[in-house]
Amino acid sequence: MDLVKLGDAFAAFWQERHLCTLSTTRSDGPPHVVPVGATLDLASGIARVITSGSSYKARLIGASGALVALCQVDGRRWSTLEGRAVLRTEPEQVADAERRYASRYKPPRPNPSRVVVEIQVTRVLGNL
Repeated sequence: MDLVKLGDAFAAFWQERHLCTLSTTRSDGPPHVVPVGATLDLASGIARVITSGSSYKARLIGASGALVALCQVDGRRWSTLEGRAVLRTEPEQVADAERRYASRYKPPRPNPSRVVVEIQVTRVLGNL
């Protein structure tokens, strides 16, 4: 999906400092929604969330991946990114995601069990 075509307002909104929510699905069906910090690479259409490999969200995504929704809200402005999430554990992928996170938020605290939830965006909803 070409996220660059969504324009400057979309790009700016995903660069502003906002907390997001990540929604996954529990094995028995209900959604699991947690607050996260996220980054979005418009050119590749990939959103990233850093987390501990032992977190519940990481376990729900698992080795085979999962469909997820990543949302952020600021008053009447909101945007939801839907797509398939996979876990990345490669040190270079984790370091890249940490740099992106630090650029949008602040440097993350050290976490030797950190992984990256990498979401290939397939659908965008919102009001910007």
